[in-house]
Amino acid sequence: MPREKKSVEEGLKNKGFKLKEGDHHRFIYYTIDGNKKSSVITKTSHTPKMKEIPDNLISQMAKQCKLSKSDFLNLVDCPLSREKYEAILKADGELN
Repeated sequence: MPREKKSVEEGLKNKGFKLKEGDHHRFIYYTIDGNKKSSVITKTSHTPKMKEIPDNLISQMAKQCKLSKSDFLNLVDCPLSREKYEAILKADGELN
């Protein structure tokens, strides 16, 4: 199910991802404690006419964020808290 690009980007920012501009909009996760940069990175396109992120790209973003697709959608739609997301990353060995 496609999602509005702006909504996904805002959801990522609200959950601890910081935007870094480059060839794409790169979103890097920073930890709650100490605000440390992690290796978890996802990106969206600069293309202005791309208003929605298609389902296949949502799946790729989920994988980049180390989540299932349904958990990723819960992350950006808000039911999955930043604390719970970070706990998932720690449990999977993605964060120290």
